[in-house]
Amino acid sequence: MAARRGSAPKLGDVLLVTGAEAFLADRAVRSAIAAVSKGAASNGDAEIEVTDVDASTLDVGVFAELTGPSLFATERVMVLRALENLPSEMVPHLIEYAGATSDDVLVVLVHSGGQKGKAVLDKLRKASVNEVVATAPKAWELPQFVAGEIRLHGGTLDERAATALVDAVGHDLRALAGACSQLVSDAGGQAVTAELIGQYFGGRAEVTSFAVADAAIAGRTEPALEQLRWALDCGVAPVLVTSAMAGGLRGLAKFASAPSGLRETDLAREVGVPPWKLKQLKQQSRGWTPGGLATAIKAVAQADADVKGASGDAGYALERMVITVSRAHGRR
Repeated sequence: MAARRGSAPKLGDVLLVTGAEAFLADRAVRSAIAAVSKGAASNGDAEIEVTDVDASTLDVGVFAELTGPSLFATERVMVLRALENLPSEMVPHLIEYAGATSDDVLVVLVHSGGQKGKAVLDKLRKASVNEVVATAPKAWELPQFVAGEIRLHGGTLDERAATALVDAVGHDLRALAGACSQLVSDAGGQAVTAELIGQYFGGRAEVTSFAVADAAIAGRTEPALEQLRWALDCGVAPVLVTSAMAGGLRGLAKFASAPSGLRETDLAREVGVPPWKLKQLKQQSRGWTPGGLATAIKAVAQADADVKGASGDAGYALERMVITVSRAHGRR
């Protein structure tokens, strides 16, 4: 999730936004612009001027124009996208600016993650710029993300409803955020419930990758295959099916290998799931052996490679995975 280091952005700052999760990075940029705009409005100043620039196109003249003193005393925000593509000759100018910023400019630098451009990131961090890290939440953290979005819009929901929404909508953060906004708006001040989620997204929930995984892990081959066919017909990406299956088996393996005698909260932390999900894992673990789990996990790894290009028939690869996983249930 997005994590901030330092205080809220203001004019005169350099804000570094790093990470591969585009939705959270975009939100961090919007929040920074909103913060300085609000500050300008409270001081009776005119609207903030925002300029969005691709780093690969930046040169000394443009940079000086956007960050230098304004002839019209305009307060400005410069958003520099794809920092990893910044021309090497511009790096010294950017680092020099970070050490002596303009009081009427906020510079927001967006780096999409990865090793490219790491040297400039290290130099900026040494210059003590503020940083927001946009990291995608892990699958088991998505209900927490949903709960946070619901609170952001002034609503409430419990853990089961949050998980129901994730199961229905999937792992895309933009889609989840949009669903949260819609649900709070239509809940009319009431709590967002699993029933309300079912009314909006029930059709999708029945064909999600999680339904395929749950049926296969329970050893129910035919229902799992039926869910898989419906999911693919409804446009669920094959990689989401392998991801859901891998997550389910990984949680099961962690649950099975966890030390005995742990308290519920400690066991949930050990496995990496919310406490209420332990009951489901306990039910799923019946009939599974270490050998069966190993076979299932190997089958999912193969299917994941197949749907990412190792095989020309993703549907066949997924069917083979579902059959292998469901038949591994109870195998010694």
